[in-house]
Amino acid sequence: MKRYVMTMGAGLQGLRRQDVPRPVPGAGEALVRVHAVSLNYREIAILVHGSYPLPVKPDVVAVADGAGEVMEVGEGVDRVRPGQRVVASVFPRWLDGPFRMEVIDQLGGSLDGMLSEYVCLPQQALVPVPAHLDDEEAATLPCAGLTAWHAVTANGRMGESETVLTLGSGPVSLFAIQFAKTLGAKVIATTSDARKSERLRSLGADHVLDSAAQPAWGAQVRKLAAGAGVDRVVEVQGSTLAESLRATRLGGHVALVGTRGGPAAVEVGAVFGAGATIRPIAIGSRTQLEAMMQAVDRHRLRPVVDRVFPFARAREAFAHYLAGGNFGKVVVRLQP
Repeated sequence: MKRYVMTMGAGLQGLRRQDVPRPVPGAGEALVRVHAVSLNYREIAILVHGSYPLPVKPDVVAVADGAGEVMEVGEGVDRVRPGQRVVASVFPRWLDGPFRMEVIDQLGGSLDGMLSEYVCLPQQALVPVPAHLDDEEAATLPCAGLTAWHAVTANGRMGESETVLTLGSGPVSLFAIQFAKTLGAKVIATTSDARKSERLRSLGADHVLDSAAQPAWGAQVRKLAAGAGVDRVVEVQGSTLAESLRATRLGGHVALVGTRGGPAAVEVGAVFGAGATIRPIAIGSRTQLEAMMQAVDRHRLRPVVDRVFPFARAREAFAHYLAGGNFGKVVVRLQP
């Protein structure tokens, strides 16, 4: 079989294709024929920037996100069966409860990932795919999709009267809009590209603010949220944390998803004065993945896919993602 491995910090040339024997599932494992994977910023951070907060083993099989079909199962497997379409939890040992050190191993990091024609995975990591999704759509959900789901449900079930703020048009933000609307919330979105405003509205955003024209957007968001501020923020930049706190109501919740925008200059007094909970989000557990999949199935949600590349052009897919400008997930299709 063929697979792609990556060397941390080596740049796009560090993504290399290998020919290796097809694995055989051991006890408690399932052999999955991977149909599609999707890229996340984490892959760029590892491969290009050479910086990632969690352990990454040398020449790791790339990509955390993927979907495929169970082909064969090992001894004692009763959770999945051959022929079943599945996705894998990015943290295979994080089944439920809070994130902790003993569940820190992750696909495409300390464990081999999904950019491989076949993978062997522990049965407890696998979750069935809703029937209405194709393989490309299903492959987008375990990382960015689950991160967004975790962010909008992090401190309990969302109420229908709540207001959620999403930032930009990255995949996590797009999923957050879809999930928040599905759960009955009002959504305020920001974007630095006014051309994307209508696309954000088409996904369900009730208000869209141009953050390039109005860098100090926190006060305007608060006004749109009945003057009290939003209940939840999906903070994907880090550098915009100060504005997010200004936009959040007293007792609100800020889900800190990433730090792509650079360091956050926030005074302790501003955090105290906001009276909001700031909670880092580390994707999510298998229990959360199952809950998200049930919501996707129940509401027939469809992820936003930007572009699909064939397996042989995986490096081109990485280059397309690195260039930016994508609206939705960048996907690599492994099977014809």
